[in-house]
Amino acid sequence: MATPKIVLFYRFTPLADPEAIRLWQQTLAASNNLTGRILISEHGINATAGGDIADVKRYVRGTRSYAPFKDADIKWSDGTGDDFPRLSVKVRPEIVTFGAPDELKVDADGVVGGGVHLSPNELHELVGQRGDDVVFFDGRNKFEAEIGRFRNAVVPDVATTRDFIAELDSGRYDHLKSKPVVTYCTGGVRCEVLSALMRNRGFEEVYQIDGGIVRYGEAFGDEGLWDGSLYVFDKRMNHQFTGNAVTLGTCTLCQAPTSRYRNYPDTGGRELTLVCESCVPDA
Repeated sequence: MATPKIVLFYRFTPLADPEAIRLWQQTLAASNNLTGRILISEHGINATAGGDIADVKRYVRGTRSYAPFKDADIKWSDGTGDDFPRLSVKVRPEIVTFGAPDELKVDADGVVGGGVHLSPNELHELVGQRGDDVVFFDGRNKFEAEIGRFRNAVVPDVATTRDFIAELDSGRYDHLKSKPVVTYCTGGVRCEVLSALMRNRGFEEVYQIDGGIVRYGEAFGDEGLWDGSLYVFDKRMNHQFTGNAVTLGTCTLCQAPTSRYRNYPDTGGRELTLVCESCVPDA
């Protein structure tokens, strides 16, 4: 593979026939030799896929030829050529599994009633105006925040996205309901839903970072409000925006600084553990 690339994108838009979209996406991705995971629902599409740059470009052009997807914000990153085990294209009740498909409302412009989108520069303006009143609220699974997060962020104790509704309903964050809350996640898709769920529960001033941590990192690298590495859902496991990234994580075996996740102790399992290369070397 000459130049492997990974694309990450989503688009919330009503889809009358998700199965037809699935068949089209399956054919389009497979014919261009892509691997990755593409989820489709009546609310839209959520995709992470990779392959050779020429094949990925053809896939992106084909995807954008469908009018509802033409404005999708497609985020590019370097791949390794072996980032995903296979191609999976599926129809699901939700493109992000919060367990609340009936609560989410979507129209041609996207999620109805979600948070205000902020560009990275607008985020800095908000923090400049409101200072310490601004609360960063992590919209990812707790383990992802162990290696990277916005400074002083609130990190909910969730193991899966499904846990967020019970966490929000617990009353644990009710004291934040009158504060400016900025939700953030990897590419922005989880925050589209999370910010709407929060507003439905009485959070008055909710924002989300447009394009998620990925777009923020492209804009400010390690010179802004983000600390550490970004966890990613492919074989890379984590991504650093610059060589100046601080290491927030620690090896669970020797406590050395590390941002390295591995399946340990069950090498074939799904449980990820922070372990340094000295303690658990790659075979």
